[in-house]
Amino acid sequence: MENEIYENPLITRYATKEMSEIFSNDSRYKIWRKLWIALAESEKELGLNITDEQIEELKKYAEDINYEDAAAFEKEVRHDVMAHVKAYGKQAISAEKIIHLGATSCFVTDNAEAILIDKALDVILKELVNVINNLKNFALKYKDLPTLGYTHLQPAQLTTVGKRAALWLQDLVSDYESLIYFKSNIKLRGVKGTTGTQASFMELFDNDEEKVKLLEKKVVEKMGYSKVFDLTGQTYPRKFDYKVLSLLSEIAQSAYKFSNDLRILQHEKELEEPFEKNQIGSSAMAYKRNPMRSERISALSRFVISLPINASITSSTQWLERTLDDSANKRIVTAQAFLAVDGILRLYMNITENLVVYEKVIEKHVLSELPFMATENIIMECVKCGKSRQETHEKIRELSMKAAENVKILGKENNLLDLIKNDEYFSVISDKLTDVVSPEKYIGRAPSQVFEYCKNVVEPILIKHKELLGEKGNIEV
Repeated sequence: MENEIYENPLITRYATKEMSEIFSNDSRYKIWRKLWIALAESEKELGLNITDEQIEELKKYAEDINYEDAAAFEKEVRHDVMAHVKAYGKQAISAEKIIHLGATSCFVTDNAEAILIDKALDVILKELVNVINNLKNFALKYKDLPTLGYTHLQPAQLTTVGKRAALWLQDLVSDYESLIYFKSNIKLRGVKGTTGTQASFMELFDNDEEKVKLLEKKVVEKMGYSKVFDLTGQTYPRKFDYKVLSLLSEIAQSAYKFSNDLRILQHEKELEEPFEKNQIGSSAMAYKRNPMRSERISALSRFVISLPINASITSSTQWLERTLDDSANKRIVTAQAFLAVDGILRLYMNITENLVVYEKVIEKHVLSELPFMATENIIMECVKCGKSRQETHEKIRELSMKAAENVKILGKENNLLDLIKNDEYFSVISDKLTDVVSPEKYIGRAPSQVFEYCKNVVEPILIKHKELLGEKGNIEV
C-alpha cells in the first residue's frame, strides 16, 4: 500500500529523521499534553480546586497518546483540539473535567507551534554552523589561489578561490546572526483566553488580575520559556510565522547563490561537487558528471524562497481577532519550509566537505585573460623606461586587437604576451615581463581579507558553538 498513495518527498528523500520527528504528530500532541499539565498545575498552585491525584494522572498519560480514540472523537466533533481533550480525558478519567480549563484551542496549538519552531531552529543552527566551518576551512586553504573573477558573467579582475568562498561564507554568517537574534526573541502565545483578553481566567480567579498574570508566567516558565506576546487576539500574531519563513528564506537564498555559482564553475571545470564512484550523471550520456547536489539545492531553495509571500497573505488577512483560514495552510507551510531547509543544509554540508578544485584548469583560465589585464602595468613599466604613455598605449591596443582575433576568430590561445615579447618596441622591459604578468600581483588584499574575516568574525562563532561541530552531511539519494 505504501506505493499506492502520495508520499512527501521532503520526508522520503531530502529531510533528516531528526527534523521529520520534530513536526510529527507525536511530537506536537505530546507538547499539547505538557501544556495542559502545566496549565492544571499552575491553576492548582494558584488556588483552584484541582487535586494532586488529577495532576498525577495527567502526567501518567503524558507520553501515551491514544490516537485511535482521538481520531474517533474528531470524526464526531470535527475539532482536533477537542478530540484530543476528550481522548486525554478518556485515559486520565479523574482529571477529565479540568483538562483545558479556561483555555482556547490556540493555547495548545500556538504555544506548541512556537516550541516546535524553536526546536527546529536548533537543528538548523547545528547544520548552519557546520557548513560555516566547512567553508571557513576551504576559504583559508585556497585564500592565495588566483582565479578569474567575473562581473556580468564576463571576465573581470582576478580574485582568489578562497575569497570567492568567503563571500559564500559571509552570506551564511549573516543568516546565522538573523537566526540567533530570532531565537533569542521567541515568544509563546501564553495564557490569553479566547480573544486574548484573559476573560475566562478572570472569571476562574474572581477577577484577581495578579493571579491571572501569575498564571501565565507560571505556565510559560514550566514550558521552559520566559517571553510571551504582550497582546494577542485568539492567536499569536501571524507576523511571527512570516518572520520564521523569511529567516528560512534568507538561508535558502544564500544556499541558492552558492549552488548556482558552483554549477557555473563546474561548467568551467574549475570546481566540482563530490561525484561518487558508481554515480550516474545521465541515463543517456555515460560521460556526464552533472552537478546533481547543487541542482537539488537550487530546486529546494526556490521552493523555500517562494513561501514568505504565503505567510504574509495569511498575516494580512486575519480578520479582527482571528479567522480560521490560517489553520490548514499552517499545517503545510511551516513544517515543509523547515524540512526543505534541513535538506538544503545537509546537501550544502555534503558538498563543502568534499569540494574538488582543479587548479590547473583555473590557472589556464587565468592565463588566458591575464595578458589583457596586465596591459596597464606594462604601459607603466614602459613609461618608467622613458617611453611615451600615448605611444605605448597605441602599440598595446594594436597588439591586443591581434591577440583578440587570434582567440575569437582563429580559436587559438591568447598570444598577446608573445606579441609583446617579439616586438622590438617593448625590448626595454623584456626582463620585467614575467614579473608583470604574475597572477599574484593582481589579487589585491584577497588573501588578507579572507584570513582576517575568518579570524575576526567566523572563529568566534565556531568557538561559541564548538559542541555542535562534527556533523556530516549524509544524504539519502
